[in-house]
Amino acid sequence: MAYRRTPRRRALRTNVYLQTVPGPVHGTEVVGFLRHLRRHVRTPVILIWDGLQAHRSREVQEYRDTNRGWLTIERLPAYAPELNPVEGFWSWTKGTAVVNFCPEGLAPIRQRVRRGRNRLARRSDLIESFLRKAGLFF
Repeated sequence: MAYRRTPRRRALRTNVYLQTVPGPVHGTEVVGFLRHLRRHVRTPVILIWDGLQAHRSREVQEYRDTNRGWLTIERLPAYAPELNPVEGFWSWTKGTAVVNFCPEGLAPIRQRVRRGRNRLARRSDLIESFLRKAGLFF
């Protein structure tokens, strides 16, 4: 997941970039997301990552090393999930988009999460609250 602030109609707008994958996340999926992010965000990016093993994979390290001109990665301490703004997003999503939802498979959940992300896209104030709570909003 990624956040971006952009000027829109005389106000700053914060966007969320999200990609879901079926099954566990590996380095290949992380690099795929970074490539996707780069197509949409042409300015320098600072990633704030937790300790997910896929974030530390050789493939991700190689991608990071060859893209240092636009990509900076900062790691969160393992013991501090409250510093990770994505936790606010998932908490909000579980409490609104997928609350009391128990489908048979993953596809309906992915669809609900995407719909929730689209709802959230209209709420810059809420996205910014996730960043503020983590102490990252300027």
